[in-house]
Amino acid sequence: MESENTSINRRVPWNKGKIVGQKAPFKSKEIWAIPVRLQMDERTRELALFNLGIDSKLRACDLTALQVRDICHGDRIAARACVLQRKTHRPVQFETSPAAREALEAWIRKARLQATDYLFPSRTYKSWHIGTRQYARSLTGSNPGAAPFSYSFLARQTALLGQRLRNSSVALIAAGTRARSKT
Repeated sequence: MESENTSINRRVPWNKGKIVGQKAPFKSKEIWAIPVRLQMDERTRELALFNLGIDSKLRACDLTALQVRDICHGDRIAARACVLQRKTHRPVQFETSPAAREALEAWIRKARLQATDYLFPSRTYKSWHIGTRQYARSLTGSNPGAAPFSYSFLARQTALLGQRLRNSSVALIAAGTRARSKT
């Protein structure tokens, strides 16, 4: 009788065998492998999202709410853009890399977007942009098992890259502070 009672199913902890705590950051070669995978899979929208997210370091809510006219001048993608942040109500100026401009041009052509359209429109609602959750899911799908790419993720990766390159201004900009000149 007692042997039957001791063999009762015991609960297994949810984190047994799993690594708990903060995950190690991606290495720079892992970050730069993501656009290559997106190009090979011909995922134009996700490639444009990723490249623009890396270049702008905007929060997901600001990135997904961009309109075509915010980054385009006529038929050409602007080398620089200025966007008003939703959270801080401060303007943020950023430069787009040639790879990001190329990906954005391809996306705008493929989606047949007009100047008044959202850059990343929703598939379900005609006049809305994609949500931040859909943005996170689309980029997580490009890197299975990874956490969603967010502003803090991109800023952290840029800061780590700046530290590895021993470029303090890159690390400070990514951390959200301004580099102060020594006088």
